[in-house]
Formats: sequence, C-alpha cells, structure tokens
Amino acid sequence: MKKLITVSLSLAMALSLVACGGSDKSAGKDQTDMEYVKEKGTLVVGITEFEPMDYKDGKGDWIGFDADMAKAFAESLGVDVEFVEIDWDNKALELKGKSIDVVWNGMTLIDEVKSSMSCSNAYCNNAQIVIVKADVADNYKTVEDCKALNFAVEAGSAGEEQATENGFNYTPVKDQATALTEVASGTSDAAIIDSLMAAAMVGEGTGYENLTYTVPLNSEEYGVGFRKGSDLTEKLNQFFKDSYADGTMLEIAEKYGVQASLIEQ
Repeated sequence: MKKLITVSLSLAMALSLVACGGSDKSAGKDQTDMEYVKEKGTLVVGITEFEPMDYKDGKGDWIGFDADMAKAFAESLGVDVEFVEIDWDNKALELKGKSIDVVWNGMTLIDEVKSSMSCSNAYCNNAQIVIVKADVADNYKTVEDCKALNFAVEAGSAGEEQATENGFNYTPVKDQATALTEVASGTSDAAIIDSLMAAAMVGEGTGYENLTYTVPLNSEEYGVGFRKGSDLTEKLNQFFKDSYADGTMLEIAEKYGVQASLIEQ
C-alpha cells in the first residue's frame, strides 16, 4: 500500500512539473514583441557609432537622426530607450538572443538583412561610396582605378558587400568610423562607407579634412530591423507615417542634415 501511494505521489508531482513547464513555455511563446518590450519597460536599440545617424555628444549621450527617432518611438510606446553598441556582423544574432530589441543604425536593406529580420519600410536613401586621401583622389575616379587599392570596410555591412561584388582587396573592421581612421592613418588606402556618413564626417570642416569621397558604388535604402514576426514592425511603420505627416521626421532630419535623403512615408 505504501509503495502504491509513493508511486502515485511521484506521478502527480511529475505531471505537475510538466504542466508548469508547459505553461511557462506557452506563455513565452504567446507573448508578442510589443508585450515583451512594454513589460520590461525598455526598448533596447542596437547601434554602432555612425554620424549623423547614431553618435555621442559632448556629454556622452547618444544623438543623431536614428537615435532621436528611436527615442521618439520608444516614448510613443510608453517605454524608456537604451542604446547598446553591437558587433555589426552579429546584429541578427543579437536580435534573436534578445540582447537587443531592434537594429536602428542606418541599416541598408540588403537581401541578407531582409531574410534574417522583420524590416520596416525604407525611410532614407543612401549609397556606398569610396573614401581616399584628398591628395590622391584624382587617381581614383572609376571602379577599375580602385581595384589597385587596399580597402577597410565594416564587417557585415553593405560596404563589405560592395567590396566583394567589385573584386576589391579589403580588410573587415569593427565599424565605419574605424574604416575612416584606417585611411587617415595610412593603414589602408581606401574605405567604403555610407554617403550620409561621408557628407557629415569627411572633407573641409570635419575631423577628416585630408579625406574625400570619389566613386559611388550603388544606390540603396535604409530600414529598421526587428525579430522575425515582430508586431513592432508595423507599429514603427505607422509611427513613420504619423511623424512624416506631422513634420516631426523632417524636423529631426533637418537637425542632422539628412532631409534630402528622406523617403516619403
């Protein structure tokens, strides 16, 4: 009799544990991205240093067109915003692992991005462009001219994709800012970066006065990436439409000099 009672109790406890585990798993599966973000009270934004989209001011706070738009979007959700610098090459893994909730950093909508994330509507036009030292720029006016150069490009970026497609010799680096530093120091002959970044950081009156941009390699569009199946994607698309209609998006764009690149929502 004692043995039968013991077996019965053990079976009941096992069934109870299975039921509890199933309930927790089901709850996690049923929770939407929006519910997850609102529950923790913070939208975690994955970025790299990329002026004029995401960069730090003199106080160490993140600013820029994307940073300010992310702050406004988080406010519309009723949550705080947190910016986390990520390894750009691992952005999809960071999203999937939930160390971040969104990639919002002048991200080009290439096939790799669109297949690994739930992407917003495009909001800015852009291009990948070759950067060289100003005193040799006249020697590199075509793609063929540039094949003699050694490039620095951000790993996992549209710039790396262009380097590969055009048969350039290149070294992957942490981010676009590092690629510029490589050229300025002479470690690399050239870099490929976003044209919006080039306009803000290269040439007279910038921190890289000895550099200039020459050959445009393509045309492209920026989007924002969430986890696959995220309901935050459509929420952001509506936010883009509303902020474009009421002039907020244009106002922020003008603050950072990217108004000419805005795409109508």
